Amino acid sequence: MKVLFNLMILICFQTSSIRSQQQYTANQVLNCKTKDELLYTCNGHHHHHLSCQSFLIFKSKPPFDSVTTIAALMSSNPHELARINHVTETAVFPIDKDVVIPVNCSCSDRCNYQAITTFLLSPQAKTYFIVANLTFQGLSTCSSLMHANRYSEFDLEDGFELKVPLRCACPTKDQVLSGTKYLLTYSIVFKDNVPDIARRFNVSVESVLKANGFSETNPTLFPFTTILIPLTEEPSISGRVIRPETSTVPSAKRSQSKKPLKVGISVVCSLLVFLGILVFYMRKGKKVQDSEEMSHSPKDLLVEIASFERIIKAFSFHELQEATKNFDHKRRIKGSVYHGVFGNQIVAVKKTGIDVSMQVNMLSKINHINLTKLYGFCMNQDSLYLVFEYMKMGSLRDWLRSGKRPKETHSLCRRVQIAMDVAHGLHYLHNFAKPMYIHNNINSSNILLDSNLRAKISNFSHARTTDHIRVLTTRIVGSRGYMAPEYVGNGSVTSKVDVYSFGVVMMELISGKDAVFREGGQEVLLSTTMATIMVDGVNAKRELMCMIDLADEEDGSMEYAVQMVKLSLACVKQDPESRPSMDEVVSSLVRIHVDLQRTVDRCSGRIILTKSDPFNEINVCDDDEKGCNV
Repeated sequence: MKVLFNLMILICFQTSSIRSQQQYTANQVLNCKTKDELLYTCNGHHHHHLSCQSFLIFKSKPPFDSVTTIAALMSSNPHELARINHVTETAVFPIDKDVVIPVNCSCSDRCNYQAITTFLLSPQAKTYFIVANLTFQGLSTCSSLMHANRYSEFDLEDGFELKVPLRCACPTKDQVLSGTKYLLTYSIVFKDNVPDIARRFNVSVESVLKANGFSETNPTLFPFTTILIPLTEEPSISGRVIRPETSTVPSAKRSQSKKPLKVGISVVCSLLVFLGILVFYMRKGKKVQDSEEMSHSPKDLLVEIASFERIIKAFSFHELQEATKNFDHKRRIKGSVYHGVFGNQIVAVKKTGIDVSMQVNMLSKINHINLTKLYGFCMNQDSLYLVFEYMKMGSLRDWLRSGKRPKETHSLCRRVQIAMDVAHGLHYLHNFAKPMYIHNNINSSNILLDSNLRAKISNFSHARTTDHIRVLTTRIVGSRGYMAPEYVGNGSVTSKVDVYSFGVVMMELISGKDAVFREGGQEVLLSTTMATIMVDGVNAKRELMCMIDLADEEDGSMEYAVQMVKLSLACVKQDPESRPSMDEVVSSLVRIHVDLQRTVDRCSGRIILTKSDPFNEINVCDDDEKGCNV
């Protein structure tokens, strides 16, 4: 057995790319379904020893902000970790401090270097994507976690112990001859570039470029990816190792610049949220070599985060009369909402008799592409009027009920995109709005669609300021079928009530049914029906196919529809603490959308995924195969 293992390792070295050390994997690490584990290839000089001393850089963040907790997370020696960082073993690091972590890097039987650690899943980190990129900051990869563990990504539960391969490497023969003793794995953050990194570690730019197979002098780097730094001595936690400080709050001047996307990324990256990563990728879209990994256009993931209050105009009643032709019935959109025109701009004018001062104040402070914009208001006698941006396609509920169902507009890809839009809006409200808000009335009627079928959240009349602190209320308002049990039962309002409602909306998107619908002469809850179907393991898929509104979809879409149903059921769990947060929902939806789009694109090109292994194999279709009827 030992002889066989050594022979296999020898083959690994002979087939590895020794010419340039290691190749930078760029944004491929976001692809959870790739066959490649995306670890560094075994090509070191001392391959007969199969291991070497290596180092990682980790940014301290609670609860991993001390020598003890970081050493335990990384399975590193706490005494050595303290020594190399010049602190005591009881030391606690400030937030975002770069910590050098010594690890033993070994060549595995899969021809890859790795340092192995373990991690217990928690409600805050319960997907492979989040564990790799948020908890371990890109020092592991989603695909390597999936290869190393037997659990399906949708079967992960609290308390499961994961095997985590960490990205490390040993020096090659050429590096050793040039004086390199160690390789340090460095996790990229926004604004990092090779010259600055080399300067901070006091190494040459050329050595870094060669170690990572770069052909450009200043190549594009992507957050949550890693590069190798060749070192001639042990790394020191001196000033040159610590990254420049990044402000988490943009200045007013920066917020008002013409680059809202970069402002959004600066905020998001500083808080280690995946949305920022994806926005950054799309901003750099022209430089991404593997466009298949990220199939969205820049508008798909655009995030407008503004720290300044927008100016809300006070309209005169005469202006509104002119814009709506004196509130002509032909201009009525629905209820008390009218279609108006100011110059070349179309708006929606909503008449209301309630006090909307809180809503106006809130909407002046938030700015996100997936939240409807308030342009202004008007007070006239006992009535109040709000002027919003116009959403041509109306509400999501009306769109789902529409009798005209063009295949290209009602496809699963389109519906997943709508779900992502709503998730992005809620994610912003829960995490980046200042103060943070709970919408508290998410339903398909309060989700509006523009002319491009991009979704925006509307109707903030029940929104609550929370700062993540639970609010109790005795006034229960909302729509049947969407309200979380803890809200109906005891008036508890947290961000998880929005997660629950969003889960129901996802079910509506997949099934085309209302949150409460009639079946067998009785009213039934969509969430209860979906949960009941999924409990029946034997007939679940057949019943689900009858329930899911994908009659004209290609066969490959069904796999992703099931993933959407599972995610929606996680959102409507009875225990609010068991529901995912919106950042977890966003990351899951992004993966589903990318994989689904890849399936559809392959099918359009006469290639589809096989049913036996929908993620890893592809077969060429014949023209008459159903799978190609996209």
